[in-house]
Amino acid sequence: QVHLVESGGGLVQAGDSLRLSCAASGRTISTYSMVWFRQAPGTEREFVAAIGWTGSATYYADSVKGRFTISRDNAKNMVYLEMNSLKSEDTAVYYCAADVYRTVPIPHVSSPYQYWGQGTQVTVSG
Repeated sequence: QVHLVESGGGLVQAGDSLRLSCAASGRTISTYSMVWFRQAPGTEREFVAAIGWTGSATYYADSVKGRFTISRDNAKNMVYLEMNSLKSEDTAVYYCAADVYRTVPIPHVSSPYQYWGQGTQVTVSG
């Protein structure tokens, strides 16, 4: 069992930055693919970014490419999402998830990911 807890969300102005964290417990996530999704009210859950087990393979949604950076610290069992130049359309609940079967992530789809956190709210005004 992998327990994931997201943190770092909040209310910011357009153009600001935030760093989301995903803390894992229960198992080491060092060989797992990790991903961030987001969901705005009334919409489907949307892929944001994914990272492979070494951190060298990363994938991004076109909407966040160049503004967001996903990273991981396997020694700390943590995954991060650095978000810069935030826009109002980035407002959503952000979720991290783990795929325990793959070291290289399958981006864009949520079905491969077995464990999910409870989410952290990001609200961008302006």
